[in-house]
Amino acid sequence: MIQLGKIVLELEKGEIPLEKAVELYGKGIKLSAQCKKQLSEAEIKITEDSGTTVSAEE
Repeated sequence: MIQLGKIVLELEKGEIPLEKAVELYGKGIKLSAQCKKQLSEAEIKITEDSGTTVSAEE
């Protein structure tokens, strides 16, 4: 998550060449997907442990 934050900050600065920005964007998308997967897995575990329905969107 820290690495994703660093990528976002770097892209927001707008001071990097386009090629590097595209590369960082791709890495950011992959990291974001990994974070979503981990969150989903945690939600499933919480749901199984508590017997209730939990959603990150709430």
